[in-house]
Amino acid sequence: MAAPRCNWARRVLKFRAMDAPLSFRGRVWALTGRTGALIADIDTDMIYHNAHLHITDVAKMGALTFGNLDGWADFPAKARQGDIVIAGANFGCGSSRQQAVDCFRSLGISAIIAASFGAIYLRNAINCAFPAGILPALGSWNEAAPPLVSGDEIEADFESGIVENLTRGTKIAGMNKWSAVQKEIYLAGGLLNMKAAG
Repeated sequence: MAAPRCNWARRVLKFRAMDAPLSFRGRVWALTGRTGALIADIDTDMIYHNAHLHITDVAKMGALTFGNLDGWADFPAKARQGDIVIAGANFGCGSSRQQAVDCFRSLGISAIIAASFGAIYLRNAINCAFPAGILPALGSWNEAAPPLVSGDEIEADFESGIVENLTRGTKIAGMNKWSAVQKEIYLAGGLLNMKAAG
């Protein structure tokens, strides 16, 4: 019985690999504060408040995204399928709650790109095949002349590491490329799917 199971798993992985994009094109939401700087240290409680941890239906989580982040409580009403979130350093620091990743999946956000991530948050995103990119250049964000603003359309290529601002005709290089393991998990549709196919 082992051989048929492996053959089936290979077919699933092949389909996923053909279907899953490695670059994402969408409208940007740059998480800036009142001064125009990218907000750093957005923790999981700001992303998804602990008062809502009893909710287990992912479809209901999106409406609660950023409910505790000053100036961004209306994000769920404005976000649309395929949008890309841009964040400052240490995004997702704090607790290990999976809801802080799943709320973006619920909204149809295609990717999050940040100057850096909290380690557990990044691992949670990788394990559920949610695209998260580290772009160190965001750490030197210039409020007077930002490389992108909310509403710009960008294309983020996780293989080349280039983020292209299609609205402004500019490029930002240096996004960390996915490791072989991260790419494998993503193409499998998540860590649990990869284990099932093993």
